[in-house]
Amino acid sequence: MDLSDTKELASRVGELRDQVLSAVGEVVVGLEPVTLQLLTALLAGGHALLEGVPGTAKTTLCRTFSQVLGIDYQRVQFTPDLLPTDVVGTQILDRQTSEFVLRKGPIFCQLMLADELNRAPARTQSALLEAMQEQQVTIEGNTLPLPRPFMVMATQNPIEQEGVYRLPEAQLDRFLFRIEVGYPSRNHEVDMLDLHSRAVASPAAVSNTEEVTAIQDQIDSVYGSRELQEYIIDLIRRSREHRDLVLGGSPRAAIYLMKAARAHALLRGLPYLTHEDIQSVALPVLAHRLILQPEAEMEGRQVSDIVKELIQAVPVLKS
Repeated sequence: MDLSDTKELASRVGELRDQVLSAVGEVVVGLEPVTLQLLTALLAGGHALLEGVPGTAKTTLCRTFSQVLGIDYQRVQFTPDLLPTDVVGTQILDRQTSEFVLRKGPIFCQLMLADELNRAPARTQSALLEAMQEQQVTIEGNTLPLPRPFMVMATQNPIEQEGVYRLPEAQLDRFLFRIEVGYPSRNHEVDMLDLHSRAVASPAAVSNTEEVTAIQDQIDSVYGSRELQEYIIDLIRRSREHRDLVLGGSPRAAIYLMKAARAHALLRGLPYLTHEDIQSVALPVLAHRLILQPEAEMEGRQVSDIVKELIQAVPVLKS
């Protein structure tokens, strides 16, 4: 698919945004902001961690999202007894030929839903690290590329504390976005009951693998001035100096913030990014990377408050 001109690319992505939101909305009610963040993460080539209590349609949203975009989808239910080989695959003995053959795991897809990721121990969670960072997996010494596009959507229940494992910081840092999935509004819940009172057809695909990868390949063509790059770095560096934080943003956070802002600009139909794009994606990019001081947590401080303070404190540089 030829989308070589940035203005043409921005126009098409703006159309895609409306088509995806409309198609997903026919199946899942009240999650337009979450859907938009998932689309932003996908086009930026990143992964998303969805946090929300059970019953908020996270799994349904991920399945519908993949159908609408026409990409291959696999779901893995993470449990305490899940092994890394259950995710990436392994070599098995073929009794007919007496040779070992590769049995690929469910990670060989384009969109993988890691349902309740924090229920699996660290060893199994770490099976995703190479895939998320390098888009490849190593099985018995053989390195195999994953199909494109490749995206991991992981879910976790932030309320339940028994039988779960805390996600290590190294793994959290691999997620482009952490997205909070809350309860729908009253009107949306009424619409949900109406929707589930009748048969709902599977949505038709509005895109395909080739288009998604073409957009990903050209995401860096979205223009961002030197001043905006400096603005991103100033935000990240200011987070490292904040008195209420143990840990601020890493250099990877700055890179992800730039990529997410470019994707956000495209989804607005713009071939260039502005400081508003950066500010719009700052919370989902930084929320899981900033660690509060224990004293700040005891005082009821939230990471979202810190991100708002950073945005207010760092001046917008004029080009």
